[in-house]
Amino acid sequence: MAKVRKDKKGRVLHRGESFKNTQQLYCYAYTDSFGVRKCIYAKDLGELREKEKRVAKDKLDGLDVYAIAKSDINFVFDRYISTKSELRSTTMTNYVYTYDRYVRKGFGKKKIADVRYSDVLVFYNALHEKGLAVNTIDSVHSVLHPTFQMAVRDNILRNNPSDGVMAELKKKIEGRPEPRHALTLEEERAFLDWIDKPEYSRWKPLFTVMFGTGGRIGEIIGLRWKDLDFDGNTISINHNVTYYPRSDKNYKCEFRVSLPKTEAGIRTVPMLDKVREALLLEKQCQKEYGYRCMVELDGMKGFIFCNRFGKLHSPASINREIKRIVDDHNAQEEVKAKREGRDPVMIPRFSCHITRHTFCTRLCENETNVKVIQQVMGHKDIQTTLDIYAEVSEKKRQEVFKELNNNDII
Repeated sequence: MAKVRKDKKGRVLHRGESFKNTQQLYCYAYTDSFGVRKCIYAKDLGELREKEKRVAKDKLDGLDVYAIAKSDINFVFDRYISTKSELRSTTMTNYVYTYDRYVRKGFGKKKIADVRYSDVLVFYNALHEKGLAVNTIDSVHSVLHPTFQMAVRDNILRNNPSDGVMAELKKKIEGRPEPRHALTLEEERAFLDWIDKPEYSRWKPLFTVMFGTGGRIGEIIGLRWKDLDFDGNTISINHNVTYYPRSDKNYKCEFRVSLPKTEAGIRTVPMLDKVREALLLEKQCQKEYGYRCMVELDGMKGFIFCNRFGKLHSPASINREIKRIVDDHNAQEEVKAKREGRDPVMIPRFSCHITRHTFCTRLCENETNVKVIQQVMGHKDIQTTLDIYAEVSEKKRQEVFKELNNNDII
């Protein structure tokens, strides 16, 4: 039977504990996660045992590994994301999904202290070579960069190895980044006229509302009949519907209601006459043909737009329809223009977001009060509004001088 050890006050000492007479300190010796012997000290036994508890908890949580920079990136990301309690659930889910899909099983296994700037650049280049778009890689960067930054603030790393990587990657891949271009008025009208055709007419109300409100795609998908005020001719935008994977282990996407990302996103948009007509047409068609949206999300129902099965449209399905409409228009327009001896009006392929950018451009072309434009668009940062306004103003300036040149004023 092992001899029971006691301190000078007669208290039983646990395994690893001792009292150093020369230093008049209590000591606890233990082996860390890497097999290295370590000691902690305290002036009294109670204080020592509190430190022992923290050591045990840190070993359980892996913090002892983190503290000496031996943990992998996965551990640091999980620690980082656990601190972001202020994130909306949809944003949190999107961050975790992005990290798990592109980082966790490969690059995430690297030791945090071993990662250098060139490692991150090589990793991003590899993602691009696999076919990932720059925007997707930027989403990966948006979860990796703050993960490394937390390690810097915790004095685990001296510098953030991901600083400046995206800028270099974009410069290499894109040269000078091309700004998103809105559709011209001619292209916009050509698209909306084309969907008057019987095979596309069911999409007319949706696209008219998209082009006529400048709403984000999640805001448009989430519009309900109760958000419309036909008497006051306004549309209340107070939430959006996101479409993301909801499980770490399942990449299947699901719809969910969330608040706009910023307070500026909650706004009231005046209802243009054509938007009003499109919404009334949708209401009439649903009544006449006996269909409506059957979806209820987080207690919300009565959504306006739906597919033939009564389900919500996903952003991907709307983008596919845009592509189909644009390709059909361009193929027939090219033949028709050749037959009529004129230049064809070709519509560039575009995404849901370009409808919002196009509406903002039309607004900038007809409104000089930037604050009004910012409020209608729901831009949190006025610089976003100013950038679009400046682009439109520059285009108008060029057109004015071209007209002056044609008129030979001097």
